[in-house]
Amino acid sequence: MVKVYYPNTLEEAICIKDKSKSILIAGGTDIMVKKKNASGLLPKFEKSIEFIGHIKELQYITEEKNNLIIGAACTYAQIIEDPRVPEILKKAIKEIASPAIRNIGTLVGNIVNASPAGDTLPVLYNFNASINIVGKETSRDIPIMDFIVGPGRTLLKEEELVKSVEIPLKDFSYTYYKKVGARKADAISKLSFVGLANIKNKTISDIRIAFGAVGPTVIRCEEAERRLIGKKIDEDLFDVVKDIYRSSIKPIDDQRSSAKYRKTVSIRILKDFLMNCK
Repeated sequence: MVKVYYPNTLEEAICIKDKSKSILIAGGTDIMVKKKNASGLLPKFEKSIEFIGHIKELQYITEEKNNLIIGAACTYAQIIEDPRVPEILKKAIKEIASPAIRNIGTLVGNIVNASPAGDTLPVLYNFNASINIVGKETSRDIPIMDFIVGPGRTLLKEEELVKSVEIPLKDFSYTYYKKVGARKADAISKLSFVGLANIKNKTISDIRIAFGAVGPTVIRCEEAERRLIGKKIDEDLFDVVKDIYRSSIKPIDDQRSSAKYRKTVSIRILKDFLMNCK
């Protein structure tokens, strides 16, 4: 028999997690798929379950020192409705699954699931988001690029939980988002792309580029971005970085797409983004 916990406070949740090393469920939209059983049978959970989606201390969106902090129990639907949330993140969220899933699924769940195809991850990588982790004896902040170490793998320890994600707010003059899937809604990404840029006097002062579902983690190449900063937008920007991205993008063949398709389309989207920088 699987034990189920329903803590009332964050402190209680941390204590239970420390003792039981339980599986956390906020929305459960990813974990329930992973643990599904044959039709008519209960999900297969090997450990105790701890529900945290109802905890008020995790249901918040706040702004501190130009950083947006989103609690672990905030649903996609709540995030979409908040005027402080960057529009590019809202756009990515609106292409996740269906309204029913967005009403219960959480941003932090998408992060901890650590799927290379996670729809919000390229946006969070480009904003240099960090993950706030708490445990009975620990409290630490880890950049998302370090937090996710591979498909389904993060630096989160068994006795810890994610309290929130922190997003440094910054305005960009040019934003670009593209998700390629089998259909327009309710589909897992074949690949995704997020580009952000600031352009002043026809010169790139900041640029950030991230690809999803074309490597074991989100691909963001800061070396290529540094090469683009300071370039004029009427130069051949694609030519400056095409070789770097061709070697960095390493997709796989799977049931959703082929590696060749993913790489070809990724490079074409990159070219489109750079050609339309303005």
